[in-house]
Amino acid sequence: MTTWATVLVASVASFVVKLLGHVVPERWVAGRGTRAVSGLLPVALLSALVATQMLVGPGGAVVLDARVAGLMTAVVLLWRGAGFVPVVVGAAAVTALLRLAGVA
Repeated sequence: MTTWATVLVASVASFVVKLLGHVVPERWVAGRGTRAVSGLLPVALLSALVATQMLVGPGGAVVLDARVAGLMTAVVLLWRGAGFVPVVVGAAAVTALLRLAGVA
């Protein structure tokens, strides 16, 4: 499949999904369980994306390097109630210092 065909198929699929959001009856999505899943699904997907980007290296091998230390720094700072900017700066600083020290 060519690049343009892929872009067109993805565009049509996106449009259909958005259209279905307006067509689906409200009683199907107004339940307590649906709201709970809808609220937690973005968190689960983002967590999976972060874990995949942090831990999976070339060939699918698990890699523990400076990025993991930066992520752990961000987790601790978030747990302690730090704001977004200090979390990003702290995680980047720890990662940069470890890479400077030779931790790949």
